[in-house]
Amino acid sequence: MNISYERRGSGSPLVLLHGIGHRWQAWEPVLDRLAQSHDVIAMDLPGFGLSPCLPEPYTVAAAVDAAVDTFKSLGITRPHMAGNSLGGMLALELASAGHASSVTALAPAGFWTTARGRAWALRVLTMIRATGRLSERTRVAVMSRKSLRLASGSLLFGHPSRVPLEVMLADLASMAAAPGFDSVARAGRDYFYRSPAPTVPVTVAWGTRDRILWPTQARRAAQLLPEARHVTLPGCGHVPMHDEPELVARTILETCAKVPVA
Repeated sequence: MNISYERRGSGSPLVLLHGIGHRWQAWEPVLDRLAQSHDVIAMDLPGFGLSPCLPEPYTVAAAVDAAVDTFKSLGITRPHMAGNSLGGMLALELASAGHASSVTALAPAGFWTTARGRAWALRVLTMIRATGRLSERTRVAVMSRKSLRLASGSLLFGHPSRVPLEVMLADLASMAAAPGFDSVARAGRDYFYRSPAPTVPVTVAWGTRDRILWPTQARRAAQLLPEARHVTLPGCGHVPMHDEPELVARTILETCAKVPVA
């Protein structure tokens, strides 16, 4: 599978995985900071951005295999990993299977505490995608109104005013066009994180303003991953990289630093 990616920097490899409907550009606010000390590879997950879809039906196991195949094609083994939402879940699954040196999971999916919470997340994401499917003219008109832009953006970001309009518009268009959205969402209806806890350094970080995966799910993650470091990201939403890029980068780098340099 020909996975699309952005690669910057040098050092030990660090792979970044975005959430459902997003693309590698989700990591743009932290890429250069991370690339100062790592060979950073921000991937478009299968079915998102410019990467092709996995064969139907989508499964977590197939997504893990696709990531491992991509690692091989890039000449890397057991990279450090950081992921957001869907990407955080996949990073944990990769670590559980022995394919990561460390993991920083930002609001990872799969730690639902109630069926209502899971249904809410999928419903909100589907609603955001519907906004992206409006005509370009309508989409620009809606998002150009500051009050509407902030209201919509607050579903994903703790500080939507910090996200440039052009970034929001591009993200909406990308989510609307993502051919893998529906199949991943279907798989998410039955997914719970049940894999063995990774034996490598893990940090689970949750924004205090996450309106997609409620911060109460952080307690569930702490129960299932008791050996991990669990931190809060004050004022951050579900996609914290735009909210507090320096804090997010520092959190990732601190996790990577727990692994001795070979």
